This record gives sequence, structure tokens and C-alpha cells, in this order.
Amino acid sequence: MQRSKLIVSIRSRVGFCSLVILAVVLCAPLAFAQAPAEQVPAGQVQEGQVQGEQVQAEQSQAGQGQAGQGQAGRQGGQRRRGHQGPMDEERARLLYVSNDPEDHPDRDYARDMEGKAATDARYREASEGVLDFQKITYRSRIGDMDIPAYVFQPLEKRGARGHAAMVWVHGGVHGNWGITMFPFIKEAVERGYVVIAPEYRGSTGYGEEHHRAIDYGGYEVDDVVTAVDWMTTNLPHVDPERIGIMGWSHGGFITAHLVFRDEHPFKAGVAQVPVTNLVFRLAFKGPGYQRSYATQERIGGLPHEVPDIYIERSPMYRVDHLQVPLLVHVATNDRDVNFVEDEMMINALRAKKPELSETKVYVDPPSGHSFQRRVNRETLEPEWTPPMRDSWNLVWAFFEWNLRPYEDPSQQ
Repeated sequence: MQRSKLIVSIRSRVGFCSLVILAVVLCAPLAFAQAPAEQVPAGQVQEGQVQGEQVQAEQSQAGQGQAGQGQAGRQGGQRRRGHQGPMDEERARLLYVSNDPEDHPDRDYARDMEGKAATDARYREASEGVLDFQKITYRSRIGDMDIPAYVFQPLEKRGARGHAAMVWVHGGVHGNWGITMFPFIKEAVERGYVVIAPEYRGSTGYGEEHHRAIDYGGYEVDDVVTAVDWMTTNLPHVDPERIGIMGWSHGGFITAHLVFRDEHPFKAGVAQVPVTNLVFRLAFKGPGYQRSYATQERIGGLPHEVPDIYIERSPMYRVDHLQVPLLVHVATNDRDVNFVEDEMMINALRAKKPELSETKVYVDPPSGHSFQRRVNRETLEPEWTPPMRDSWNLVWAFFEWNLRPYEDPSQQ
């Protein structure tokens, strides 16, 4: 009997405590609602508070999935805060990148043409009695413009298909074939090659129209491969089965593009310090560099605006298509095509195409980006360093193995 009374007493007390707790829980919101709000200066957000307009903007940008995560975070007490201060007009101006072709960077076209005329004159002078030099033009495969090109040949030509040949591609977002390449051209010709160096659209020294026709990673690649059409049509002593391609920087980029195509005329390629990934490169280099790309007529924007175009124009994403031998040399102290970009291509080739690729990383060679092209502009003599000599020795051995310039099928 006493035990039953004790149980009833305990239950009564528990029930009373439960009622008290329930009353506190129900009344708490009313108490907080009646409490005066803390005064917060205009424009400032309280700790943990998120303004309604900001939440809407975040949800609009992040999408439904991220908005749901944000809602869950707010329910769990993990609220965001943000503040959009007044716009820094100077910073905005520095970051602005137009996509209007009319805003593409200009040059002193008259000065460029004078410089190109002087280069041509020096080539004629240096080539006299040494090699056969001529300047030609051909119609691009695209069909819209004529492409100037330098052609270098031995003075004494062999018979039909007697010579291996190479297409050499200059660099620069806007660049041209310079006089400092002469000593390397001379050696190539002495080894039995015919060399053609196209001044594809966008090259400097040919006036405003040629300059503004730039199409980085686009039609310029077709301009370059058309050089092979010209050689095999006009030079019967060139063997179409022994043609290679080599380029530096932007020229290495074009070289990679061509040997990564499913169909092309090349038996081997050398890409020296090549541009490889435009998606990464434009982000790394920033607005000043981006303005030369976003304003190109067939690009028309930045990577986040037209990502498919930049991916298509980045040879890094086509490594799997390599079907012929490719040699790539890069430098760790390259300040133009930074090693952080080039190592992407090196690693991809080593992983995916080790049987076709030869790669070498030069550690801090003198002159960095141009370590293979150190030449005295007055004497046109190479300024050799151990890395430069090693690179060229490997280049000549690579092409000799793949193109056999010493062979003369016309004598067989």
C-alpha cells in the first residue's frame, strides 16, 4: 500500500516538472519577441545574420543544391555573412576585358613593316652563296587569305623526293620569323633539309588586316599545314613521306595541335617550350594577357564565357590522339610559358604516350624561355651554353632518326 502511494507521488512530481519545462519552451519566443532589438549601425550585419537579399542572390548563383545546403547550414546555426562594399573603379578598370574585336590591341603597323623589310634584307644577304633563300606566298586552306612564308633550300638540289623537309613555326601571340633563326636554318639546310617558315595570320610585319586576322589555335593552324601543300606541289625534290614540324612557344603550341590531329602530313614533331593549356594560361597570366585573346573574332570572350572554345584550342586535351613521334623540351625557369603550365603536357605525354614521346626538363637553363635560341644579332652566331647545345643535339638526332635527311631516294 505504501509502495503504491510512493509511485503515485513520484509520477505526480514528474508530470509537474514536465509541465514547467513545456511552459518555458512555449513562452521563450514571446519573451525574445518582446525584448528590444540591439542597435546595429546602418550597412553593418550582425554576427550570424544573413540579409534576405543576399540569401536570394547566393541561391540564384549557386543553384538549388547549394541553396539547400545553405538552408541546412542556417538551420544548424552556421549562418553566413557578407558585405559588398563600394566598387573600386580603378581595380574594375584593370580587371575589365572586352570581347569586342574592335578593342583588340593595336600596333605600329608601319614600323612593323619596316622591321620585316629589314629582316628580309638580312636574310638575303646572309644566305648569298650559302643557301637558296626565297620569300613566297600561298593561299591558306581556309581560302580567305594569302600567307607569306620563308623557304630555305640547299643550293644543289637532289632529284625527285631527294630531300626531307620541315615546317618551322615562329612564336608570339603576335610575332614573326626573326633573323636570329638564321644559324639554325643554315645547319638544317647543310644537313639536307628543305625548310619553310610560314607567317600565319596574326604575324606582324604585314599590316593591320593580317594582324587583326589572328585566330590563336584556330585557322592559324590550317595556315601552317598549308605550307606542306605548297612544298609538295612546287618542290618535286621534297619527299612527302619525310616531312617534320618544329616550333617554339606559340609555334610549339601549333606544332602540338597539328601532330595531335587525327590526320596530318607529318612524320615527327618537336615542340619547344610550348603553350599547352589556354584555360589555365589565361587564368594564370591575368587581364593584361587575356585582352589579346578575348577580342579575337572567332573566340569572343574569356574561358568561363566560352569554355568549349578554349578547351578545343588547348592541345593539352588531345594528347591521346598522338600517332607520330614527338619531342618536347621545357625549362623550369621559363617566365613566358611557365613550367607549371608545361609540366601538364610533360606529365600527360609520359603517362599516356610514353612509346611516342621524348621529353626533357631543363633545370634553370640560361635565358629560360629562349634557352635554345641564344644568338648574337650582329654576328648571327649562336651563343652556346651546355643546355642549349644538348637540346639541339637531341633535336638533330630525333629528326635524323625519323626523317632520314641523309637518304636520297632519287639515286636508288
